[in-house]
Amino acid sequence: MDSVFQRIYENHHQDLFQFLFYMVNNRETAEDLVQEVYIRVYKSFEQFEGKSSEKTWLYSIARNTAIDHFRKQKSWKQRLLENFDWSKNEIKDEQPLPEEFLMEKEELRFVYESLDHCTVDQKTVIILRYIQDLSITETASVLGWTESKVKTTQHRALKNLKKIINEQSEKGGVRIEKI
Repeated sequence: MDSVFQRIYENHHQDLFQFLFYMVNNRETAEDLVQEVYIRVYKSFEQFEGKSSEKTWLYSIARNTAIDHFRKQKSWKQRLLENFDWSKNEIKDEQPLPEEFLMEKEELRFVYESLDHCTVDQKTVIILRYIQDLSITETASVLGWTESKVKTTQHRALKNLKKIINEQSEKGGVRIEKI
């Protein structure tokens, strides 16, 4: 079991962390949630039947862990907004995450902020499809949905993001050429 757990950690740790980071918008919380994922994996590995890929099984556990985290908060939407305050002066690591380099660009940061105006399902699909680069089939497996539902949710999320970006452009905000 230790060698299997080590392999899972080496192959999937960074992807799981990034997924959770995008979900909760907070590095420390994401680190805590990753640890919770590994505890759940360790406790339930014997029950893994192999009906899905190991990767999608892990993302399912990570997603459920994030949802549990949101439920524990007084208001998940308010908590997301509090965690994503760009004006706060947070202590930075000596070596920032690759995502932090990308977020420094105004357009990407704006798109990322716009995700908070989507539903949790829409945000999850966008993160899995475009940030974690999962296929529609893998995303459907992670979420326990049909591929059709993933496509529909993705379409609605992109439409919603485009609307938000256009509204901000009209108000004189950031100009985004293409989503």
